[in-house]
Amino acid sequence: MSKTFSLGGIHPHDNKISATASIENFPLVDTAYISMSQHLGAPAEPVVAKGDTVKVGQLIAKSSGFISANIHSSVSGVVSSVELLPDLSGTMVQHIVIKVEGDVWMDNIDRSEEIVSEIKLSGPEIIAKIAECGVVGLGGAAFPTNIKLSPPAGKTAEYLIINGAECEPYLTSDYRIMVESPEQILIGTKIMMKALNVKSAYFGVEDNKPKAIKLLKKIAGKSYQDIKIVSLTKRYPQGGEKQMIEAITGRQVPSMGLPIDVGVVVQNVGTALAVYEAVQKNKPLFDGIVTITGKCMKEQRNFRLRVGTTFDIMMYAIGGLPKDAVKLISGGPMMGKAVCRMDAASVKSTSALLLLTEEETKRGVESNCIRCAKCVDACPMGLEPYLLNRLSRAGRIEDLEEHMVHDCIECGCCIYTCPSNIPLLDTIRLSKAQVIKIIRSRPKK
Repeated sequence: MSKTFSLGGIHPHDNKISATASIENFPLVDTAYISMSQHLGAPAEPVVAKGDTVKVGQLIAKSSGFISANIHSSVSGVVSSVELLPDLSGTMVQHIVIKVEGDVWMDNIDRSEEIVSEIKLSGPEIIAKIAECGVVGLGGAAFPTNIKLSPPAGKTAEYLIINGAECEPYLTSDYRIMVESPEQILIGTKIMMKALNVKSAYFGVEDNKPKAIKLLKKIAGKSYQDIKIVSLTKRYPQGGEKQMIEAITGRQVPSMGLPIDVGVVVQNVGTALAVYEAVQKNKPLFDGIVTITGKCMKEQRNFRLRVGTTFDIMMYAIGGLPKDAVKLISGGPMMGKAVCRMDAASVKSTSALLLLTEEETKRGVESNCIRCAKCVDACPMGLEPYLLNRLSRAGRIEDLEEHMVHDCIECGCCIYTCPSNIPLLDTIRLSKAQVIKIIRSRPKK
């Protein structure tokens, strides 16, 4: 029987129309634009300069703080510049621009297809290798994985959970990883279990992916019996950390708390694969699986894409933008970000490009709240979105904190269900940022 969380949630059509598209290697680009801000925390600091020759997998920028990550070249060639360039939202970010010449990899990267199951490194050595290879969480936030695998003093992990829900509509990159590289993901899970010193792990997959569940159960049952594959109900946002933890363990993360507060660490399936490649193959994180999809597309694609590939080049590779596509989303339709610069480049956490038509993006005309409470029923955090919206518009910051606006996970369930077409999340998101800033500015007790 499938498990799920207790509060709220919605059931949008999953639209996994790219699920049968096998992963292809994206063609090499002429120029790579590699951002220094493709992880949560401080931007990395370049260690190369204009005119330097680099290889695939070579360190080109070092982490610059406790929460930061190393960055490696995804291509070989010559550094043509280190300059400020726009990201997908138009924000100017430092990039290393590399003119591509050939495809020469660092000699110490194991490029063979042999699956390496024996884990030779110790726990501390695993964490150091993950940091060295610049691995970050690939579920969205891009939090440095070595930090997540190093619980703070006084906190102990009891369980590791691998998030294979992929509950966002349209996205299938995680699914393709699970069906094409299941053993590598399970070895990556074992590696992180060793780093955390935990004896068991759970692997949560939504039940709309029966092929992945069957395949993972077969391999885990034979060789990795301390990893339990858990079937989860298809329900958005099942892939949210707090929702998954409750569904699998029954534990609830406290307000403003982290999974480690209830003895759990959650990692994405893509992260598990990246950890395997870093520790067993000595391959830094410089590429990832990206779904390019949309109902207006003639053909759905899943690519292994190198970091630093611009969105316009991606569109060119699939034959150009369809005539009826009016919006490009990086990620899924619920929590993804609109791309406002086609010359912006992919980063480590880029998981999908979704093309939408005018009909699909058109917002309904906003009308008065009818007090139906559908938004309350849908909120997976037990909040009252209609009230938070009113308090936000009135600027009542203290009341917003009292009503826990900071617990909003920005999943979009409220705006999805609202019959009055009120942009609930738009106003709540802005107020949430204000409240969190105030909370964090207070002296710690």
